[in-house]
Amino acid sequence: MVMPIISVSEPGLPFHLLFLKLFMEYSIENTNRYKRKSKLMRNAIIVLCICIVLAVVSFFSYRFVVNRLYAHPSFHLLRHQWESYDYPAVYETSHSLLERAPFNNTARTYHGYAAFYLGVSALDTSNAQGYLDEAINNLRIALMSAKQSLVPQLEYMLGKAYFYKNTVSSYYYSDLAIKYLKQAREHGYKADDIPEYLGLSYAALDMTMDSITSFTEALLARESDALLLSIAEQYYKIGQHAAAEQYLFRVIKDCDDKNLVLQSRMLLGTIYTDEEKYAEAEKEFLSILEEDKNFADAYYELGALYEKQGDIIKARAEWRRALRIQVNHQKALKKLSE
Repeated sequence: MVMPIISVSEPGLPFHLLFLKLFMEYSIENTNRYKRKSKLMRNAIIVLCICIVLAVVSFFSYRFVVNRLYAHPSFHLLRHQWESYDYPAVYETSHSLLERAPFNNTARTYHGYAAFYLGVSALDTSNAQGYLDEAINNLRIALMSAKQSLVPQLEYMLGKAYFYKNTVSSYYYSDLAIKYLKQAREHGYKADDIPEYLGLSYAALDMTMDSITSFTEALLARESDALLLSIAEQYYKIGQHAAAEQYLFRVIKDCDDKNLVLQSRMLLGTIYTDEEKYAEAEKEFLSILEEDKNFADAYYELGALYEKQGDIIKARAEWRRALRIQVNHQKALKKLSE
């Protein structure tokens, strides 16, 4: 602590007065220092209170604005729901916006996208068809007045919507799926799944070579056992058994999906039957039944194999086993009715 400086140049000043002067100067200095500290403390408290008040006001203002934005259907709410992957909410909000503004392209696009994802994930076929129809209608309308930069993406989504529509309908939409997926690519849209969708769509139309080309391209982007099996099926259709077998061997050897392995063994057994390699074919069908005793097609193919070998009694026994598992197995019913 700094002591006050006292002049001692005053001659004849009594000691008690000198002490009193020293004490007063010291008291005044301490008082001034206390006042300075008190002032700083008071200012700090005032600043802190102002900050707290501003924080509270900002928080409640933000909550007020957010609640106002999201309380009623709005594009802010729509984007928030889309970023949260809440497709049912996007579907409802965009529907409400379209009731107020039927020609709003943004709401129309969001509604089409949400309907697509709801259709793809629907477990009930009729619900899936309804959502996909709505997706297609909205995407087609949105495409008519969309910004040029958004056209390729809309074409891509429209192509996928037609592809999935083809899987849940008795009608054929593969040609439209191909049309819009190809347009999306031509207009610069890039997605790794386009070749696979094209391959499956070409296969549905029996455009085998185009299907093989697209599937092979898809393998370069993302190899999968399902793709390998699809390529094998297409090679089998055009009679290139050796090529089909090579893809089937890869699935059987490396695939962890039991269902894909069984399908691959089925096709391989069928190829062996066609090539009159009966022992190899029987081995494949029996290996399927060891894994799954309720595989009706394996019993049917065993019957077809025994029929080719001239053992009609064993053949009919296998077809009856197929019917016990699947009462409406058309091929087995046809054979037993002959």
